[in-house]
Amino acid sequence: MSRDRAPWALDDIPDQQGRTVVVTGANAGLGAATARELSARGARVVLACRDTTKGDLVAADLDGAEVVRLDLASLASVREAATEIGERHERIDLLINNAGLMMTPRGATQEGFELQFGTNHLGHFAFTGLLLDQLLATPGSRVVTVSSLAHRFGPGQMDFENLHGERGYDRMRAYGQSKLANLLFTHELQRRLSGAGARTIAVAAHPGFSRTGLARYMPLPVRPLIAAGTWVTGQSAAKGALPTLRAATDPAVVGGEYYGPSGYRETRGRPVTVGSSRGARDPEAMRRLWETSEELTGVRTALPAP
Repeated sequence: MSRDRAPWALDDIPDQQGRTVVVTGANAGLGAATARELSARGARVVLACRDTTKGDLVAADLDGAEVVRLDLASLASVREAATEIGERHERIDLLINNAGLMMTPRGATQEGFELQFGTNHLGHFAFTGLLLDQLLATPGSRVVTVSSLAHRFGPGQMDFENLHGERGYDRMRAYGQSKLANLLFTHELQRRLSGAGARTIAVAAHPGFSRTGLARYMPLPVRPLIAAGTWVTGQSAAKGALPTLRAATDPAVVGGEYYGPSGYRETRGRPVTVGSSRGARDPEAMRRLWETSEELTGVRTALPAP
């Protein structure tokens, strides 16, 4: 259910001149659309993406954009990308954790984590932690993590006993769990930032039903049906990026909020504050996921536990 304050549109994005923005997965789809809008308003955008060839094509149309290779399915790559960005930029105004995989066949990251959970959550958890010094050094900075309507898929709670598909793998449930993890991470990060008195906030967003390349991993029998349904009822990547852009730039945004489309079942429409599942607001799951993520990635921050 929407808890919106007032209508919001692209024209409401404030001037971004002088701000440094890092967008993961900015070589295509929602990430590229997000990067273009922020760059058009003066931001210096770092495109952190696995496919740097496509990233270079996007960057060629943006003033002063940089491309850094980031493979979220490799913690070594995550560390290398964070180190490179940290050496170039002492301050980061905005980190947008956008990249992701959707409903892939069973696979594993380089460290052996389930591919969707490892890429969509653990990679971003580590990347955020490694860039936290630059974010905390920038008053008013934000971390925006892109979740999904799919966080409601499955049993509604994190299955900590099957994070990596050891007890059976279902690609839809695994995707839903990774997107639930994105929300739990956002809420726990916000709790820890608040506890530290930081002037950085954590916010989440979802794009509704948008026409991007994520559905390429769908099982072949249903892929044409999904593609047709997306074309008829979905919205463009540019419109799907609006909730992320609002979460990233609206001065009225409050830490811990969640933004999505205003239309039918949040599938499309203007960006507004939206609700999430009960499982996404479970304080014990937030704490446990954070501690588990620290153990799995080896990335720990100085932020105090709430």
